[in-house]
Amino acid sequence: MVNNRILEITPYQPGKPIEEVKRQLGLSKVIKLASNENPLGPSPKALRAIQKALPKINRYPEGSCYYLRQRLSRHLKVNPRNLIFGNGSDELIDIIIKAFSCPRDEIMTAEATFLEYKIIAQQNGRRPKMFPLRGFRYDLSAMKQALNKRVKVVFIANPNNPTGTYVDKKEVESFLRDIPKDVIVVFDEAYFEFVKEKDFPETIRYVKEGKNVIILRTFSKIYGLAGLRIGYGIASPELVGYMERVRQPFNVNSLAQEAALAALSDTAFVRKSQALVWEGKRYLLRHFEQLGLEAIYSAANFILFKVNKDGLTISQELLKRGVIVRDMCQYGLKDYVRVTVGTKQENEKFVEALRKVL
Repeated sequence: MVNNRILEITPYQPGKPIEEVKRQLGLSKVIKLASNENPLGPSPKALRAIQKALPKINRYPEGSCYYLRQRLSRHLKVNPRNLIFGNGSDELIDIIIKAFSCPRDEIMTAEATFLEYKIIAQQNGRRPKMFPLRGFRYDLSAMKQALNKRVKVVFIANPNNPTGTYVDKKEVESFLRDIPKDVIVVFDEAYFEFVKEKDFPETIRYVKEGKNVIILRTFSKIYGLAGLRIGYGIASPELVGYMERVRQPFNVNSLAQEAALAALSDTAFVRKSQALVWEGKRYLLRHFEQLGLEAIYSAANFILFKVNKDGLTISQELLKRGVIVRDMCQYGLKDYVRVTVGTKQENEKFVEALRKVL
């Protein structure tokens, strides 16, 4: 009656919603710094586009995301045929695994990384091949040495979630050199727009060079459209063609398409979001140092930090004070907590609550 394979899967545990915490704990004010969302909300241009599109939601969405595809191709300077769209990056991960691997093939990634790589691999009957981080970073050298005929897809979150660390251009070029032709390398760049490090790899170049590389990006983070679930992949037309055979029709809803199209032109909102995160990280790092807490350098919009107690206990104590953060137990980092950079006021409330808890 039940597929026994699913019994081995530990479901993904998302951050608690604000309304749920208010209801459960009887709090009137709650801030959420758990899910790496944009604290500024959605792009104002996206909101106006959604309002304009509302009367048309009785119609099915445009299946190929044609207008968004044309606009995004100009934004990225790629061919429209290099793009595929999904109901968030999660769906694209599922599409990739289905398109480029078979049951009992192996999917390679790191141990403390985005949990959906392992979960979706298990759901599809693939074997996750996990490698420990080295210095909280992907160990690409060890992963390359372990490649075998069963490995079909490699997922590299860059910057990595939940650590915020990244692998640089030299590491990536070394990893891609002489990779077997039947191995697909996926760079999940959900936090790409927050990165300002100069040695971060320009992965689109590898797509243009014809390598078996797929890049995943999203409108959930910098553009503030997490609730609409829209992500996209960049790959060669050949790889996109295979993925399109697996993609469900009408997988990206019409409001998400219109919002994403408008958000791409809202450069002022993007710059404001970047400035908020970069300043917020400096503020939080200063206070972590004052509190004697070890923080991991992050190129994304969140910070992983070590606590002197069990991370779950710290998270629960912060929750009682109306601050939602993410404990790292599911990632195997029991002494750590991840906090999303919020607004100035949210960051200050978090630091004040953390001082009291510690």
